[in-house]
Amino acid sequence: MSDHAINVFRKCIPLFQALGDPVRQDIIILLAEREPLSVNEIAGQSSLSRPAISHHLKILSDHRLVKIEQKGTQRYYSLSLTQSIDQLKKLIMVVERECSP
Repeated sequence: MSDHAINVFRKCIPLFQALGDPVRQDIIILLAEREPLSVNEIAGQSSLSRPAISHHLKILSDHRLVKIEQKGTQRYYSLSLTQSIDQLKKLIMVVERECSP
């Protein structure tokens, strides 16, 4: 495997880590079904506390998986997957090109 392929893979590791948590997976699924949602609305669908949900939303936001829109005093979250999907497509292309027989 080339250095380029290894670098592309390593750049995806933080994304894999962000997506690897079941709570964050549940948040993504919830947002896919009913976006945009506030922290309170998301917490209402979870057994976790509002601060715990906020923590997971911050991680998703830091990895550009969700975007935040401020409306008055409320922050609403929705999916923002384009950059992550592009990153994963690039990884798939590199793996297909360099690792396939």
